[in-house]
Amino acid sequence: MEEKMNEGPTVEERVLETQIKRLQAEVASLQVQLQNNQEDMKLDLSGQIEETMLCMYGKRPERRDEVLSRLKEELGKLEADLKRQAQMNGISLNSCTIKNPKNSSGTPVQHFIVSGQCSDIVFQVEFHLSEDKEGQESVRTISDLKVVMDGDIQNCSSFLTRVEENRDILLFFRTLRNYAQTCDQRSKTFQHFQEKYPSVVSLPGGNRSEVMTLSHPELPGCVIFIHWSVEVSGEGEVAPKINLLTKIPEKALQLFPSESLGGAAEAFHSLLRILGPEAALESMIRAVGLLPPTELSA
Repeated sequence: MEEKMNEGPTVEERVLETQIKRLQAEVASLQVQLQNNQEDMKLDLSGQIEETMLCMYGKRPERRDEVLSRLKEELGKLEADLKRQAQMNGISLNSCTIKNPKNSSGTPVQHFIVSGQCSDIVFQVEFHLSEDKEGQESVRTISDLKVVMDGDIQNCSSFLTRVEENRDILLFFRTLRNYAQTCDQRSKTFQHFQEKYPSVVSLPGGNRSEVMTLSHPELPGCVIFIHWSVEVSGEGEVAPKINLLTKIPEKALQLFPSESLGGAAEAFHSLLRILGPEAALESMIRAVGLLPPTELSA
């Protein structure tokens, strides 16, 4: 019995071992072949996608760096266009927030909050935008319009009420631009006269205020006020309103008849209708003799 156990592998065992090695070699060969086939399929699929893109769009698919470069270029063009539009209409948008609140009716609704600035005027517009289908066309409707303005804003309450009631955003932006331009014109005019006649003209509230004062150094207490307001009608019409007011001490009033003071204001309004604000103010300053001789001859 011990002699049989010390004998080498039998013929059957050697045959089985040989078959096992042959099968292992075949498995390894098949694995290598499978891997090669997968690589070939990837290359072939990539080529097919490339050819498909070439047929559909006339160009081969872009690499990631090419896509990023193109997107940056498009973004730069959009920013330049937005800047150009802001320079043209004077309105720059600082932020735009869009929310999608739930709507019980099932109609798609978006909640917009837009903030921006026009000259020194800061504004915020808030509204809901819904979209309904009418046949083949989509109709967008604005609702719940609210306008908040901060800055050099006066005499605009009726206009803002009308805008919110009629949900007329285009009228608001168009009027806002005209209003800001008129206020800027007033500011530049006041600043021009203060720099040209510093001994006579003063701006107590700064060049953005509505009042410019004229006073002569040799006539203390005698002051002429130019009150320049900008009014906006409910329909969005912007119009300047300029008045001349006087402050004369009691003793000085005894030297001038009241009719002549009233005539000065009437004459000033006539000049406004004929010459416009800038020329009327210039003529008024010279006519009443508020300038020293050296400045008058300049």
